[in-house]
Amino acid sequence: MNAEELVWGAVIAVILYVTWRVVHPLITPIFFGLVLAYASYPLQRRLSKRVGKKRSALAISLSMLLFGGALTLELLLVSVQVAMSFYDSVVNVFNWLLTLSLPPDVLNFLQHFQDQVVPKLADYVSREAFSIPSYVLQLVVFFFTYYYALAYGEEIREQVYALLPDKNRELGEEILESVNKTLSALVRAWLLLNVAKGILMTVGFIIFRVSDLYTAIVAGFLTFAFSFVPLFEGWMIWLAAAVYFAVEGAYLHALGIALYGFFLVSPMPDYTIRPMLVARDTELDETLVFIGMIGGTWAMGLKGLIVGPIVLNLLLVLLKEWKRLTESSRRPSSVPQELCSRHQD
Repeated sequence: MNAEELVWGAVIAVILYVTWRVVHPLITPIFFGLVLAYASYPLQRRLSKRVGKKRSALAISLSMLLFGGALTLELLLVSVQVAMSFYDSVVNVFNWLLTLSLPPDVLNFLQHFQDQVVPKLADYVSREAFSIPSYVLQLVVFFFTYYYALAYGEEIREQVYALLPDKNRELGEEILESVNKTLSALVRAWLLLNVAKGILMTVGFIIFRVSDLYTAIVAGFLTFAFSFVPLFEGWMIWLAAAVYFAVEGAYLHALGIALYGFFLVSPMPDYTIRPMLVARDTELDETLVFIGMIGGTWAMGLKGLIVGPIVLNLLLVLLKEWKRLTESSRRPSSVPQELCSRHQD
């Protein structure tokens, strides 16, 4: 390797490192922008035949922005209010404990504990309150990623296939087909399961008499909508109903709606029914899909719920290719046998 190649290698490495540092803070909105664009592409393909690619992509993106932006901002404001209320409650509890006639050692411990905990809670609440602009910025990045992925989906696909090397093109196409198949199954299972969650939550509100029919339908819709938002999910709805019953003294109803929501709405179906749906469509083992979802979520957050099964499926593709190459290398050649038979003749 000469000096020129070393210089160009160093330049490329620096460019890749700086690019990663620039993109890394925004990797989550970019990732979900691409995934949701992939899920919306069938609708984009139908509308583009009538109004054109860019106009249809803009219409779908604006609809997604209005719905997702309003829902996300509302949830953020609610979470900030909950955090501030929790902070005030903690401060009031400590102030009440310090007014009790307790031994001096216990009072000193409580005072020291308050001095340690309350500032950290205040810092957390302030960070949550001032993080709203960053969420808005991520929403803007998500919007542009979503729009360009819809508008130029065909061009992006052609460029990806053009990057495949000629030597191992068949393996590259197999890898892309595996990604496409697994991602389709994940998106399909995601949408179907979220719809089922909304219906089951509505039925649960009616069975346990949490509210009237109209409010039960609203609760089902919110469960469906929250299932697309990280950290919120549908458990917030049944938890609110359980807390309502507990405050009213209806403990059996509170326990019933809590068990119903836990096992039929969230989070149990996410790690039982979803792996079964994905495994059926991708012809994978359910345990492998389950490990991919759990391990991916643990390692990468909500992104890992999608990335985990895809990576494990790609690993299987590579292992099959490795097995094929190993078997072909061990297989005896027919040429030496043919020469040997001729020599005997």
